Amino acid sequence: MPRTVARVIVDALSELGVRQVFGVVGDALNPLTDAIRTTDGVEWVGCRHEEAAAFAASAQSQLTGTLGVCMGTVGPGSVHLLNGLYDAAKSHAPVLAIAGQVPLAELGSDYFQEVDNDALFSDVAVFRATITSPEQLPRMLETAVRHALGRKGVAVLTVPGDLGEQQLPSDRPARFSLNAPLSRPDAAAVRRAAELLDRSERVTLLVGEGARAARDDVLTLADRLAAPMVLTLKAKAGFEGDDNPFQVGQTGLIGNPAAAAALQDADTLLLLGTDFPYRDWYPEDRTVIQIDTEATHIGRRVPVDVGLVGDTGAGVRDLLDHLTAGPDGARGRSHLEKARERFDQWRTGQARLADPSHDKGVIGRVRSALDNRAHDIRPEALAAAVDRIAADDAVFTSDTGMATVWLSRFVEMRGGRRLIGSYNLGSMANAMPQALGAQCLDRARQVVAFCGDGGLSMLLGDLMTLKTYRLPVKLVVFDNRRLGMVKLEQEQAGLPEFGTVLDNPDFAAVAEAMGITGVRVTDPADLDSAVRRAFHSPGPVLLDVLTNPDEIAVPAKPTVEQGWGFAVAKVKEVVRSHGEPGGS
Repeated sequence: MPRTVARVIVDALSELGVRQVFGVVGDALNPLTDAIRTTDGVEWVGCRHEEAAAFAASAQSQLTGTLGVCMGTVGPGSVHLLNGLYDAAKSHAPVLAIAGQVPLAELGSDYFQEVDNDALFSDVAVFRATITSPEQLPRMLETAVRHALGRKGVAVLTVPGDLGEQQLPSDRPARFSLNAPLSRPDAAAVRRAAELLDRSERVTLLVGEGARAARDDVLTLADRLAAPMVLTLKAKAGFEGDDNPFQVGQTGLIGNPAAAAALQDADTLLLLGTDFPYRDWYPEDRTVIQIDTEATHIGRRVPVDVGLVGDTGAGVRDLLDHLTAGPDGARGRSHLEKARERFDQWRTGQARLADPSHDKGVIGRVRSALDNRAHDIRPEALAAAVDRIAADDAVFTSDTGMATVWLSRFVEMRGGRRLIGSYNLGSMANAMPQALGAQCLDRARQVVAFCGDGGLSMLLGDLMTLKTYRLPVKLVVFDNRRLGMVKLEQEQAGLPEFGTVLDNPDFAAVAEAMGITGVRVTDPADLDSAVRRAFHSPGPVLLDVLTNPDEIAVPAKPTVEQGWGFAVAKVKEVVRSHGEPGGS
């Protein structure tokens, strides 16, 4: 019996190993969702907002390296996919979005809910097309999937509402041929890079997510070069832990002084699988070598002396073959040892801040009088408690903003832990829907979402999706009643806090009203037991922790201008609090 357009698409998704499709049902999608309903092994996950569906699909793609799939119906349903799809595109996550459309005969007539999807998705998608005839399948679907996987991006296939039930006049199985090529850097460039490294006295590695698959080779290279290893946030998962004696944490605004110093003190910087975008944090006038699979990434953040285009693992192995100086050669290990000593000292200081009893000591009491007069829970203590209690193979997601700062500094991606977030697009509201997608992959694996109160409330409705599908995500809410990162940015610029205060509900009570276990913590003495209770409770749990809104995340290398701006802002806030209605 000839298959329909919808059946061809869903059968192909099943053959590709797609296990969930995320979206919101609607008229144009009805043939597709009905095909999913009757297909074993493919689950429809009905979300409350299409943006959450796109985030969930992107999370699955980032965790597995395979295709994530989401759907949005005609007009607004497809428009709502955009932000999550932009996050997938910026994260280089292969995602296929199926978008509904008005009936074929109505295209171009400004019909009810009609949107030009090919124009709408032109900036975000590596491939976009509208099916106008059943004869285009399965070829057009094959093309869309190859683009998404081959170019690690978003493909959008638009299906008019009257086309999904039409039968193919000539049917065949879909064929994808998805073998990925392995490229090696140019041999002459490798020799030149090895010569520069052999002559260098102080080498520092800046390691990104693109090096994760070559972890053992990267560690061997760090040992040969006696090089401290600065990690990007996305490289935490894979390179942190006690079995890596070279890593010194992150740089940038969320980083630490040891990592910043390791970069500044180097005479040669070796970039491995990273496109770290913050140019102000690169040292100037250093020899720079970069390995990346994308030729367009070479030198776009910092001037590069030698660029090696190819697989990071292959490039590292080729470098090891050409290096002549051994790990105990003339270079010595003082650069590495100094960086590690600084890192250990910084971590010791951070551990003191994360101690729930910190504010009871002499220094803590003085500090609290300045920045925590309400005796709220320190966000450092919350993050550290989660780190102690969470499983060593947990998947973490984090909202953009201060939640990511505390995760970066206090949660170690040891063991088999994984981490995803909106670290390239920087969207709000990503942590909970990404956790949703991650938990669907494995309902037995622990999934932890570090949620800002602003981010959580933006897509609050999809808490119901966690409940409906019995997804045991643990939502940790840093409830500081603020848009915390914006507050910090304003104050560092010398501006008084404005527009950042959030009139929050009791999020734990909201969760309970939705049928989800809610735990609320207001007393630092109750923190550890509350985290344990939340993590040991079955099903989804929302842990609402009232954290200090005035906590300061000191940058890795604070400037005089930042300090002065913060002081000026605080004076302005005090003056306003006494002289303006509603001042705090």
